[in-house]
Amino acid sequence: MIDYLIVSLIAGGLFVFMDGIISSNPMAKQLFLVYQSIGKTNPSIMAGVTIDVIYGFIMAAIFMVLYPSLPGKNGFLKGISFGVLAWFFRVLMYVVSQFMIINIPVSTMLYILWTGLLEMMVLGVFYGLALKVEKLDSRR
Repeated sequence: MIDYLIVSLIAGGLFVFMDGIISSNPMAKQLFLVYQSIGKTNPSIMAGVTIDVIYGFIMAAIFMVLYPSLPGKNGFLKGISFGVLAWFFRVLMYVVSQFMIINIPVSTMLYILWTGLLEMMVLGVFYGLALKVEKLDSRR
């Protein structure tokens, strides 16, 4: 249980760190200008941090539940599988929906797809290496 709490907090921190880099670098600022007319002028950083930390906990729990069913023979490969799965449901579906309803440049969508894949891979591999689910799985 303590491993889950520590890993979840670190994953939340990774989320915060990666989201910050992904959203605030010069290229992202240029690509995200398309959202300027509909975006908040003063987004709450504290709310964003809180949400990312909560995501860290939720994704760790989902990883642990799905672990036995994920393809791969070890935590690293299962982490990659989980990263791809999370990317599909979190990022790809979001981008496709945006493409269907909002006029957003392809370059912005590709940036979101690529950075989202990278982010989900980092988190998936982190969960796969840090959470010792095999111990829990062998008790069943």
